[in-house]
Amino acid sequence: MDYNELIKDAMIADLHIHSRFSRACSKNITFENLVKWAKIKGLDLLGTGDFTHPIWFNEIKKLRDGGNGFYYYNDFPFIITGEVSLIYTQGKGRRIHLVVLVPNIEIAEKINSYFDIKGRRDYDGRPIFKISCEDFTKDMMKISEDIEIIPAHIWTPWFGVFGSNSGFDSLKEAFGNQFDNIHAIETGMSSDPKMNWEIEELRDKAIVSFSDAHSFWPFRLGREATIFSKCNFYKEVIEQIRNNDFAGTIEVDPAYGKYHWDGHRICNFSCSPEKAKELNNICPVCKKPLVIGVENRVRQLSNKNSDYKKKKKYHTILPLHELISLATGSNMQGTGVWNIYNSLINEFTDEFSILLNVKREEFISKNVDAKLIGLIMKNRTGNIKVKPGYDGEYGIARVEGKIEKQRELF
Repeated sequence: MDYNELIKDAMIADLHIHSRFSRACSKNITFENLVKWAKIKGLDLLGTGDFTHPIWFNEIKKLRDGGNGFYYYNDFPFIITGEVSLIYTQGKGRRIHLVVLVPNIEIAEKINSYFDIKGRRDYDGRPIFKISCEDFTKDMMKISEDIEIIPAHIWTPWFGVFGSNSGFDSLKEAFGNQFDNIHAIETGMSSDPKMNWEIEELRDKAIVSFSDAHSFWPFRLGREATIFSKCNFYKEVIEQIRNNDFAGTIEVDPAYGKYHWDGHRICNFSCSPEKAKELNNICPVCKKPLVIGVENRVRQLSNKNSDYKKKKKYHTILPLHELISLATGSNMQGTGVWNIYNSLINEFTDEFSILLNVKREEFISKNVDAKLIGLIMKNRTGNIKVKPGYDGEYGIARVEGKIEKQRELF
């Protein structure tokens, strides 16, 4: 299936992003910038992010209400979304991030009033509350059954519901009698659908992917996304999630994520799950426990006979900036890389089209560098090797025996 087939009746969405009011996020995030770069990326729908933050929420309320759960900046649609951090004790200390999708402004105001009873929400776009996953979900369903709650980046060692450091071994353990009100999980950068298919408990849950972007730049925004059937109503998006009948997802190589392998960033040490087992999960440098990464954690919880019901098509691609950087040996945020990127966008409309659909002959006809063309083609088939990320360090893409460091940028 090529990109043209996907976009005929598709809507590519990134519903997990942040505003400039979340910690470690670009201070230049505005709706104008989000829309500009979403179109360049090839996205059709965004989440607003951070609806709990009072200032950002006031900006959300200035968007044009389509009366359908979509809110528009000029002609570009958003749905109201946010991420909350639940930190509480259940047997041990738990730290869980959840993405919340909201049907309209009125329901968002009710949720914010609920949070105001629980604590503050003005200090960060991703506020922290001492509420369990089960209680939070139950309380949201009381406000509106149209609210959708999705466990975010579920394998991340910290803040993932299956995370090795503060998560659970079971979604049922985390959500209790609200388990059936959780219809989907988010892969996060360090896992992909195939890894999640190994988990028996997830076999009736949808697997979605979003970027968790901390900026509007196209190597962050939409780096992971979900491909929905084209629609014009919030409820139609939610129905696709709840019925698990959207088209598929766009992923990065899970090794590219910050927590794929085990390791210690401070010790500059990382290793595979097999090596970690040999080491008894102890860092050979500092002799302290390793941070157990996503691949290892998936293996711990996998069920050999898992029968995931709806295995969907997914595309594994690195961002175009990364490919240009690899082709040129230049810094990903450098002028040279941007010049090539902008020229490609001018010729071929948007990044997803370039990454997934433009034919080799079309690139050649526009005098695109042969090395870059080769990398784009390899990227489509997942054949660019990545040295796995670990303990907060991004993975490192390889080309022709060389390694270019992926810098962490806003």
